Amino acid sequence: MTTIFLFVLLFALMFVGMPVAVALGLSSLLTILFFAQDSLASLALKLYETSEHYTLLAIPFFILGGAFMTTGGVAKRMIRFAIACIGHLRGGLAMASVMACMLFAAVSGSSPATVVAVGSIVIAGMVKAGYSQQFAAGVICNAGTLGILIPPSIVMVVYGAATETSVGKLFMAGVIPGIVLGLMLMVAIYVRARVIKLEPQPRASLAEVVRSGRDSMWGLLLIIIILGGIYGGIFTPTEAAAVAAVYAFIIAVFVYRDIGMRQVPHVLVDAGKVTVMLMFIVANALLFAHVLTTERIPQQIAETIIAWGMTDWQFLIVVNILLLFAGMFMEPTGIILILAPILFPIATQLGIDPVHLGIIMVVNLEIGMVTPPIGLNLFVTAGITRMSITQVARAALPWTMVLLLFLGFVTYVPALSLWLPSLLF
Repeated sequence: MTTIFLFVLLFALMFVGMPVAVALGLSSLLTILFFAQDSLASLALKLYETSEHYTLLAIPFFILGGAFMTTGGVAKRMIRFAIACIGHLRGGLAMASVMACMLFAAVSGSSPATVVAVGSIVIAGMVKAGYSQQFAAGVICNAGTLGILIPPSIVMVVYGAATETSVGKLFMAGVIPGIVLGLMLMVAIYVRARVIKLEPQPRASLAEVVRSGRDSMWGLLLIIIILGGIYGGIFTPTEAAAVAAVYAFIIAVFVYRDIGMRQVPHVLVDAGKVTVMLMFIVANALLFAHVLTTERIPQQIAETIIAWGMTDWQFLIVVNILLLFAGMFMEPTGIILILAPILFPIATQLGIDPVHLGIIMVVNLEIGMVTPPIGLNLFVTAGITRMSITQVARAALPWTMVLLLFLGFVTYVPALSLWLPSLLF
């Protein structure tokens, strides 16, 4: 009865248009009032405790670092380097755009930010080079999803906080899948480019490759600082986020000088707005997770599924279908915070590694970001290209098929996610 009331109320509130954060908090509050033994005082205390979770401190710092990197000219330099490396291949400009998304994803931690930073520069350039606008928009819309798979990833931090899974392991688990997905998109682009007979760009000279690599070096160093620092034992993921924010500020203001000191307050305010919005969702969602745990709802669901005799591979099919459906209507953070506390104990009882489950969830949420009606990347790409949402969704569909194929690999080849963390932990 408690489970039915909680979920019916949650989805009813969301259906009438209430913001996800408020729906999560209100459904949790009413469930506790009517069914649980907790007092309202303990509820207020729990809300405060969730907000001061140490792991969650990484979120505002990664957002701030990403804001400095997006506002500065880091993306422009990475795009130039990517074009110099592989722009001469057939479909090379689109492939270089995917490579630029991979590089920028490793410094931003956000999918929409990756689409904005890279797409606002390369889509117009691809159209001038003879690509159709639909081709360019579809590629960038899908390649931008790498922002939440390649570390550092804000979504992985949220999953780690919701399930008490090591953020360091999650970051390392995302490296190989992120590279593989990028390569799969590049192969698909190359095949498509040969079919439609796209002309290759002139090959860049070795001097241009070296020069563009040197110019983008300061941005690329951030990847080494974050991952090297974490896995070298120098600092935790949360401390790495703080270092990344300071480093991004120094690079954008004093090295590249793309941002003046007068623009810094504006960047801080923008990052603060995103942080407040995200942390409000997180605090209410962790309150929701507290209700689930108190009422033993995940454990009851797990016992039911095991009683049905469901195997791990069958459970993962259900997980993928559930997450793909949820991704069509909700943003990634809300999905992680609602479903991770439910799916995590079931997966654990079935012998599925929590890190593997985390990567599966992230890949599903990537696909959700390019599927209508709520896919964030669709709206961002539409804003850049001035195309309609329907046009962008149609343009993105062929490349989304690559993401779905990749989801199958990630789901049923655990070594893709777990091999690298097993070497380092």
